[in-house]
Amino acid sequence: MTRNIMAGHSQFKNIMHRKAAQDKKKSKVATKLIRDVMVAARSGGGADLTTNSALRTAVEKARKENLTKETIERAVKRGTGEIAGADYTERTYEGYGPGGVAAIVTTLTDNPTRTITSLRTIFGKHGGNVGADGAVAWMFKSVGAIDYPAKIGTEEAVLEAAIEAGAEDVQSSAEGHRILTAPTDFATVKTALQAKFGEPDEAEITYLATQTTVAKDDEHAVQVLKFIEALEADDDVQSVVVNLI
Repeated sequence: MTRNIMAGHSQFKNIMHRKAAQDKKKSKVATKLIRDVMVAARSGGGADLTTNSALRTAVEKARKENLTKETIERAVKRGTGEIAGADYTERTYEGYGPGGVAAIVTTLTDNPTRTITSLRTIFGKHGGNVGADGAVAWMFKSVGAIDYPAKIGTEEAVLEAAIEAGAEDVQSSAEGHRILTAPTDFATVKTALQAKFGEPDEAEITYLATQTTVAKDDEHAVQVLKFIEALEADDDVQSVVVNLI
């Protein structure tokens, strides 16, 4: 395991840290979480949380955002087909944003034509373009990411626990700890860390940039932030990852 201690923050990271605290206020969060639950129930192996780790993660996130038990149960039933509903599928798009920043956009959509049209418009308005499959994927890798606040323990204590749980990497800073895992080990590591540290702030399968770039200046950082916000405002978009640090 490598130990990656994050030293300092760029202007872009500082902006993104403040933005993360505001994201939970978005009215569209509930809609996106419901879609997550539906897709996980359908594609992850049914409604059993003990065997469907994707559904377990989606339900935990929905509960943290105070979605009601009834709302979550309906989403699960729609996913498994017990209740009729839209057929959402997960699709990932790649492209370049302001100043050539690489971006991967994960969507859940029942209308791929609508989604790609909207994404092309957003990318274009911000000086970028949607690329073909593989255009920027080589700059990222799929990982499990588990986030805890700094108060749970020292860098050494969290690192030791992460190693024992089977994690691949730990990133620690004044803001908190991020434990990274292979996607296949995500559920196992998350369960082990929950037993030791309690519920994480966030836990998901996401993308991590392996080839990064820095903001040219504050204006560029703000342009990228506005680009991300425009994408996240789209109902079909679940997550946006860029390679700017």
